[in-house]
Amino acid sequence: MKWSEICIQTTNEAIEPVSNILHEAGASGVVIEDPFELVKEREEQFGEIYQLNPDDYPREGVLVKAYLPVNSFLGETVEEIKEAIRNLTTFDIDIGANKVTISEVHEEEWATAWKKYYNPVKISERFTIVPTWEQYTPVSSDELIIELDPGMAFGTGTHPTTVMCIQALERTVKPGDTVIDVGTGSGVLSVAAALLGSKQVLALDLDEVAVQSAILNTKLNKVHEIVTVRKGNLLEEVSGEADVIVANILAEVIVRFTEDAYNRIKKGGYFITSGIINLKKQLVKDSLIKDGFEIVEILTMEDWVAFIAKKK
Repeated sequence: MKWSEICIQTTNEAIEPVSNILHEAGASGVVIEDPFELVKEREEQFGEIYQLNPDDYPREGVLVKAYLPVNSFLGETVEEIKEAIRNLTTFDIDIGANKVTISEVHEEEWATAWKKYYNPVKISERFTIVPTWEQYTPVSSDELIIELDPGMAFGTGTHPTTVMCIQALERTVKPGDTVIDVGTGSGVLSVAAALLGSKQVLALDLDEVAVQSAILNTKLNKVHEIVTVRKGNLLEEVSGEADVIVANILAEVIVRFTEDAYNRIKKGGYFITSGIINLKKQLVKDSLIKDGFEIVEILTMEDWVAFIAKKK
């Protein structure tokens, strides 16, 4: 079978929405090539440094690559992708150069080539994310391992927004807590919450493919009896209160349900939000404060921001 690689040159701000557009179009994998990786300083205790080729990275912006099967509908699908990306500007999202190129790859090449971008990475004091095909031996007795199958375009769990969410969960989740993960995607945050000792985790996503991916990863990490994964739009049809709610989604979406989050968090509980480009930091901060939250901590990584907010 032949596959077509669609490559979009865009901005850091647009990575998440562009990736989502590609997934909805039927992408079978996504790779992010960010030139910042060439110069980024890495703390020794978090991750490993790999030999990177500058020729693989753009001089401006980032490359988001996805893979689509070559069929009679490919041309129409590509045009729909282009239109959806252009429409992101209506949400005040900077799409940068928005240069789109198409090339053909054989299935055998794609099936193995993309895996070179994904290795075991220690992302916090306790968590290491390990792809399912890699062998990894924990280096300390309290290390927590998340095995992840990043298929279906949900990423590797090492994007700054995900890393900050997991670090925030480490700071806030206590054994016996209940957690709600809004926009769960691969389910990596729900898995992390369960491994930290949560007694019950509810993982929600609008996309049925995301729901199936999250179910797969909860079973892979043997936390499926703790994590309930279901289709859901934000906190609609959610009853009861949680100790922690985490949402790694677009800033424009977060501000739509901060009030609902406040009403679904126990007194003294936490609301963790990420997926926020630095330009939208104040937008989210104002919304959290307006709806009654106290900002406990602001995490930053590259151009991304995460908030740990507390219900007074």
